[in-house]
Amino acid sequence: MSGRSEWKRIELLRAVLGGAAGEHVLCGIGDDAAILAPAAPQGGALPGAAAPLVWTVDSAVEGVHFRRDLLSFEDLGYRATMAAASDLAAMGARPVGLLAALVLPPDVSDDELGALAAGQRAACDEIGTAVIGGNLSRGGEISITTTALGVAAAPLRRDGARPGDALALAGPVGLAAAGFALLDRGIAPSGAAAALAIRAFRRPAARIDAGLRAAASARAAIDISDGLAADLAHLARASGVRVLLDPGALVGADLREAAALLGADALELALYGGEDYAIAVAGPDVGAVPGFVTIGRCAPREEGASDVALVGPDGQLTSLAARGYDHFA
Repeated sequence: MSGRSEWKRIELLRAVLGGAAGEHVLCGIGDDAAILAPAAPQGGALPGAAAPLVWTVDSAVEGVHFRRDLLSFEDLGYRATMAAASDLAAMGARPVGLLAALVLPPDVSDDELGALAAGQRAACDEIGTAVIGGNLSRGGEISITTTALGVAAAPLRRDGARPGDALALAGPVGLAAAGFALLDRGIAPSGAAAALAIRAFRRPAARIDAGLRAAASARAAIDISDGLAADLAHLARASGVRVLLDPGALVGADLREAAALLGADALELALYGGEDYAIAVAGPDVGAVPGFVTIGRCAPREEGASDVALVGPDGQLTSLAARGYDHFA
């Protein structure tokens, strides 16, 4: 292991590969998805073909992203599909179709493969799209790589936030991490909050409708998958702002109850838990978008200051480390 972080490795790849993109690439490596200029419509075969195409890919690898003892095969297919589609949601894009490349070890039965595909189908039905192709191969562990294609008239990016913009969130944060911890520790669900947390982990939702609603008023957006603090730091750096968060807006009653079962800090789970697949958006009026809750604001960037900070009751700022899930940490 080289010691490099995942973000640093993405920057390395962008430095090597980014210059090869043609003029049809409107946004390349470094955002939730790539944006391509639309091709000339051909008989209307692709709905919204006059709009830019939004294209993303996401992998779920056994032993890295999931464990079979905590999830059913149907859960695996569902989660992998929603994780990829969440990047489309963050760009304000409507899904057009998905491709899925599956790598399966010899011990996976046809019934288990059928259950995995049923999970993919259920997720697609939820967001109004379909798996339309892919690839099947054998390997040492299960790997599900999902490519998602969508369209958006004006795709949202990470680099559009401005000082003074409100910051709003669609979807809870921290519950998925609490659900994972409950399952990992073998704690039997007790009450609605625990059941909700376990469902948040096993069956996350790509918030396509929320992204579409926010697209008209948001100036920037990001998918919250690696942890709120880490992902908002990406938005802050891309936009050249500092993100200031209201801690009271991040922890709801369900998360507080689930955290109590674990003996964990609810705010820590909200900031660093990951796998929420919520959407954060920035803009003057984003807190008024249905389904979104204001969680903070964007401020001018200060030399040497953290990308993200909490605002205390007295207005004092507490800097946050931009830590979250990192494949290479």
